[in-house]
Amino acid sequence: MSIHTVLVSDDDKEIRDGIEIYLKNDGYRVLKAANGVETLELLNNNEVHLILLDIMMPQMDGIAATFKIREKYNIPIIILSAKAEDSDKIHGLSVGADDYITKPFHPMELMARVKSQMRRYIQLGTYNNKQKKDEVDGLVLDQEAKEVRVDGKSIKLTPIEYKITELLLQNAGRVFSISDIYERVWEEPAYNAENIVAVHIRKIREKIEDNPKTPRYVKVVWGIGYKIEK
Repeated sequence: MSIHTVLVSDDDKEIRDGIEIYLKNDGYRVLKAANGVETLELLNNNEVHLILLDIMMPQMDGIAATFKIREKYNIPIIILSAKAEDSDKIHGLSVGADDYITKPFHPMELMARVKSQMRRYIQLGTYNNKQKKDEVDGLVLDQEAKEVRVDGKSIKLTPIEYKITELLLQNAGRVFSISDIYERVWEEPAYNAENIVAVHIRKIREKIEDNPKTPRYVKVVWGIGYKIEK
């Protein structure tokens, strides 16, 4: 079994060291950074499979680091933050994070989130589907290549964005409620999931639609949910 690497980025040494203990106990290799600059340096010089990223850090904060990371990498990012307001969570997700955990958190919750994100990242495209490719009107999900293309152009999606697109495309014509999407993609009960799902849908539209305000693919069915039309 291959060893997967988690990069822990937090300016609090005790938090870094504490998280490292739990990650290593579960068999992960751990890299540690104290700010966004160190995070990018480690990421550029190591194979990293997931990042745990604090927001409030010196030199470069977690939000700025996320922007930089998303310019090159699609690996899962879990934000760790003392900011618990919904607006803070939405902002973190909107800049490219895949998940958001509020401090203080239980170590077991953190490990569950890490395993969930890691599973999706390592096994992209494994929703019990019989086909290698799914296509609707120029939107193609290629499971073998692990990529989404629009009219032949490769689209860079995060793991969560990929899984949502996969779910909707493989079930084209079917409407999924917000709870359905959250529970199938995040693989946990939906709780206050509306804003989280909406942020990711918006990001997907920005990437695959010519005009996100009049989407060609991802449609909203008011009062019910979302679908990709056949």
